[in-house]
Amino acid sequence: MRTVLVAICVLSPAIAAAHEIGTTHVRLIVGQGHRWTAVITTGPESLLHKLEAEAGLPRSPTLDAASLESRLEPLVASVARHIDLRFDGVPSPATLSITQLEVPGDVMRPSFVVLSATGAVPNGARIATWSYGLSSSTYAVVLVRDGDTNPTTTWVEGDATSDPLSLEPATAAPRLQVVGQYMALGFEHILPHGIDHILFVLGIFLLTTRLRPVLVQITAFTLAHSLTLGLTMCGVVSLSPRVVEPLIALSIAYVAVENVLTPRLTPWRPFLVFAFGLLHGMGFAGVLRNLRLPGDELIPALVGFNAGIELAQLTVIAIAFASVTLWYQEKPWYRARVVVPASAAIALAGLLWTVRRVIHL
Repeated sequence: MRTVLVAICVLSPAIAAAHEIGTTHVRLIVGQGHRWTAVITTGPESLLHKLEAEAGLPRSPTLDAASLESRLEPLVASVARHIDLRFDGVPSPATLSITQLEVPGDVMRPSFVVLSATGAVPNGARIATWSYGLSSSTYAVVLVRDGDTNPTTTWVEGDATSDPLSLEPATAAPRLQVVGQYMALGFEHILPHGIDHILFVLGIFLLTTRLRPVLVQITAFTLAHSLTLGLTMCGVVSLSPRVVEPLIALSIAYVAVENVLTPRLTPWRPFLVFAFGLLHGMGFAGVLRNLRLPGDELIPALVGFNAGIELAQLTVIAIAFASVTLWYQEKPWYRARVVVPASAAIALAGLLWTVRRVIHL
């Protein structure tokens, strides 16, 4: 078990770097004149660093908007090589340009770059597939057909190819279907992609072997992140990922350090978990915010996404309880051999994430 925990610590920076759900968004418009346009919104710094690594160039430091655009401009044409859009199996080559780049001086607002790729649509095309090789994790592709009032949202895993996208006009999806789609996205955001949130839940779980206090903390966490998830999606509150993501990592480290320093649950622990849940809710909102959900999908999307998160959290707790705690909680060495080393590993991972996110966000 200690070997596994050490491995988590060693691999956590790489996993954190790959955790990009919500940072990339694609709006694919198949319009009149047999043309298509893909509007790709992503993080400019991470895009630049990927293109520099591909070209064998040294990694750029943190740059302002003008400097960032000047370095991206000569490299951005190579992004077209990573776009594979096919109509009925036939590839459609893309031309690409930067249409917008923002690096706000206010850290409360996220930086982003908008790329516009265009190409030809063959006559009579009925099915499209999309692939984008510069994303490391799940992202949304919103397909807007000519004259269509019901865009279709699908999710693509990293550089994989999307499921076939019908170019026939779509009808509005039933509410239960929308809930189910976003529930799956919420679950996948935690299991298997959200290693940081998994470690936070494990940090909550480790301090006590009694399930009731664990469920009280999880309930407080749920109420908090549900609140800020909804408020953020409705535009009532807003906080930049450059602030939220390092604080989420720091919350993971704090909970784990408290597990090491105290052998029992403190009275203030549920209140701290609630406060940390407010931060995590803003992080969860980042997955949905850039999808530009239609108004009639917002409520079922929030319900489904939140339900998926809760199901994943309970799954993490169930696995941890069934695999370790159920068998060894009565052992006199349980705290010394399980709680303390596991919490120390989680704390170290949280601190490493905090540093990396401060540097790279």
